[in-house]
Amino acid sequence: MNFDPTDKALLKLLQSDSTQTTKALSVKLGLSATAVYERIRKLEREGIINKYVALLDRKQIGKNFVVFCHIKLLQHSREFLTRFEHEVVKLDEVLECFHVSGDYDYILKVCVHDMEEYRQFMVSKLTTLQHIGSTQSSFMIAEVKNTTAFTL
Repeated sequence: MNFDPTDKALLKLLQSDSTQTTKALSVKLGLSATAVYERIRKLEREGIINKYVALLDRKQIGKNFVVFCHIKLLQHSREFLTRFEHEVVKLDEVLECFHVSGDYDYILKVCVHDMEEYRQFMVSKLTTLQHIGSTQSSFMIAEVKNTTAFTL
């Protein structure tokens, strides 16, 4: 979709703080509050904006141990893929799951309290899923960049 400069500016403002009122946004954009409201509704209807969320600080909630777990399935059949995906979305510790190309089939982003909690997750949850051939875990040393904002 092509965005005009005002839509781009509006989306940038909303990505930085979606709790801003239409009045506050209208002042920043030089538009009426009604015009801003209508633009937001249009972006929502078209699926450009698909949800509003509160982003939590992992450190503050005790989930600062971040692991990227690479998963290799036993086979690449539709049944194995579908079954794994159906089961992995149920795991609360998994924040993100990507089906990828290369040496592994999936990469999971797992956030837990510490190494012991990760070990318990691996032993009691992840490795009990069917069709997993192997796993490899990489632990986050430092977070260099973390954003949810797209540049348009």
